[in-house]
Amino acid sequence: MIRIKHAAGISAAVVVAAFGTLYAGPSRAWEFTTPPVSSSDPTLHQGIAVNNSLPQDAAPAPQADAVPETVVPAAPAIAAPIAPAPQAKAAAVRRSLAQLVADHSTARTNSAEHECLANAVYFETRGEPLVGQLSVAEVVVNRARSGRFPSSVCGVVKQKGQFSFVRGGRLPAVPRSSPAWRKAVAIARIALEDLADGHAPRALFFHAKKVRPSWRGLRRVAAVGNHVFYR
Repeated sequence: MIRIKHAAGISAAVVVAAFGTLYAGPSRAWEFTTPPVSSSDPTLHQGIAVNNSLPQDAAPAPQADAVPETVVPAAPAIAAPIAPAPQAKAAAVRRSLAQLVADHSTARTNSAEHECLANAVYFETRGEPLVGQLSVAEVVVNRARSGRFPSSVCGVVKQKGQFSFVRGGRLPAVPRSSPAWRKAVAIARIALEDLADGHAPRALFFHAKKVRPSWRGLRRVAAVGNHVFYR
């Protein structure tokens, strides 16, 4: 009987304790703690690496074949060419008249046309400035290309009544070793090859300043040296 009462007392105490726990008051979130995980339990680490090692019964994962990395070398930088300024380009192509005369100064002509034009330059402009000599040479070339005069340089030079140094359609002898002749040969070549421009564009006529021809209907183009030019 005493044992039964003792047991009943214990049961009542348990019930009262449980009831007190349930109604002790609301719990607070920050009072909960996560129970520590014991590393001694082997069931918590199956299949997970511990201390940088695999379980003894776990096979290592197959390694994929390493793919070699392809390194593409960078293309070398190529500097874009710098285009020359228009003025510099023109200067490289067009040499001065004096430089051209020095380049082409020679005692020999290379064709009948060259010979006829060099004679006209020598006899009509000897002693004139280079640009004056070139302007006279261009008049002869312009006539040959105009369709209004003979179609060749020699035809223009030898045309009757045009150039006073021509006698009977024949050219006089010239001192071929003289600097004046060599200069005339150079000017004639420059005019034939259009390497430079004179100061009387498209002129077809000229006369010395000391004469006063009765020309009408012509347009005066320029006066260069001792000559006046018209078209």
